[in-house]
Amino acid sequence: MASASHRRPLRKRRTALLWAVAVTAVGLLVSLVIVLRPGGEPDTVRTAAGTTAGTSPSASTATRKPTPAPKPSSASPTPRRTPATAVSPTTPSARPSPAATRSPAPRPASGAAPLAGRIKPGATYDGVATHYDAKDGDGACLYGPSPDLMVAAMNHADYETSQACGAYILVRAASGASVTVRITNECPLPCAPGQLDLSKEAFAKLAGLSAGRIPITWSLLSPSTSDTVSVRYKTGSSRHWCGIQALGHRNPLARLEVRTGGGWSRLTRTEYNYFLSPDGTGCGGSLRLTDIYGEQLTVDGIAVRPDTAQPTRVQFTRR
Repeated sequence: MASASHRRPLRKRRTALLWAVAVTAVGLLVSLVIVLRPGGEPDTVRTAAGTTAGTSPSASTATRKPTPAPKPSSASPTPRRTPATAVSPTTPSARPSPAATRSPAPRPASGAAPLAGRIKPGATYDGVATHYDAKDGDGACLYGPSPDLMVAAMNHADYETSQACGAYILVRAASGASVTVRITNECPLPCAPGQLDLSKEAFAKLAGLSAGRIPITWSLLSPSTSDTVSVRYKTGSSRHWCGIQALGHRNPLARLEVRTGGGWSRLTRTEYNYFLSPDGTGCGGSLRLTDIYGEQLTVDGIAVRPDTAQPTRVQFTRR
């Protein structure tokens, strides 16, 4: 009986041992199958690794180049600043700077003189007045001596190749005093645009000579006069070459033309206020004078007599 009771537990231990061995073998077999699958790792591991590599912010910013800033759309260009000169000249703020434009500051222009240059009728110009010894009144315009010393020299810019010669200018000082002068001379640089160099006699009508330099305003004037225009040929003029000058014109002179077989030929104006015919065209023939307003005067019968002022019977209209 004793031996029988001891054999029954032994069989149970063997059976348990066999089950343990079997379970262990099955586990090893499953592990080998998993390890030997293609990819060498479980699906869950590969999926997690792929998700990490494709979505990691640090990985994308490390290899991606910065995106360039977009260019402005052509539909909405950058606004441009309108230059001050584009504003209407009748507006006070539109007056150009003398340093930038090399011109006086007009207020406002009438535009009634299509042939006017820098000095326009109906406009008031700001500037300064200085004074000089005009002596006999002659100057760069070569009008010759004059008993009337209410004369002035126009600054270089507004002299404009002698187009200012003969112009009558009304000058006003801040005190309210005024004087009318005739342009017979040029004030060279550094005379600034808008500046008038007055004869001492004219300056004294505005202020004491000791002032030296005063602020002024000035404008073009079309005076009353009973005189008529005169014509003078320059020294050395002949039928083969001549220089022609007009004197005593009420309004600034814009053109001087000579008659030719084909009509009228415009002569070139010099800085010394003569119109030249270098080949003699029109010398001694009919002349046509045009002022800045476009009015034309025809003069006949003026012979080539150098250095002689020959009067005519015509004069420009007062404006």
